[in-house]
Amino acid sequence: MTTVRQDAWTQDEDMYLAEVVLRYIREGGTQLAAFEEVGRKLSRTSAACGFRWNSYVRKQYKTGIELAKKQRKELKLEQETSAAPVQKWVENQEEGDKTASLSIPKVIAYLQELEEVEQKFINLREENDTLKKTVMKLEHDLQLLTERKEELERSVQLVEEDYKALIEIMDRARKMVVLQEEEKNKVKFQLDRIGSLEKVEK
Repeated sequence: MTTVRQDAWTQDEDMYLAEVVLRYIREGGTQLAAFEEVGRKLSRTSAACGFRWNSYVRKQYKTGIELAKKQRKELKLEQETSAAPVQKWVENQEEGDKTASLSIPKVIAYLQELEEVEQKFINLREENDTLKKTVMKLEHDLQLLTERKEELERSVQLVEEDYKALIEIMDRARKMVVLQEEEKNKVKFQLDRIGSLEKVEK
């Protein structure tokens, strides 16, 4: 029976827990199996290991978890890709003469086919890396263009405001000129001594 410990977790124990769980994630195992392995090593229950992982350690290793999941996908793809020629050869053997033995030319042909598949996988990975870099560059360019667009929109808004202010100033100036002209052209009259209107010269 596993001993149940009540003492606090040390930093080394947390690191060991993280290392084992990340390994299980990478290799496609379950976290429960990882907790059981850690529990046996540290003399703790798997439940205690699971609680420690979920309540504290997992939060410290978010990047590591994402990387382990990515590596698991790549490993799975690699296994599927490398298993395909083997499966094909097995199927061919099942369809053909079951008593036929392996010959050196067949083995060489199989290994050559396997090498081609591996090269295709390497090419796909390189292409994937190139596409990732391209996407990152395009996202960066998009961000720069978005910032430039916002800057231009602010500039256009300022120009529009300046234009409106200029139109208002010109309108006021025009009105002032018209009023001055009207003042000049106005004829003034006044009453003379006998009560008649006479024109006043400016």
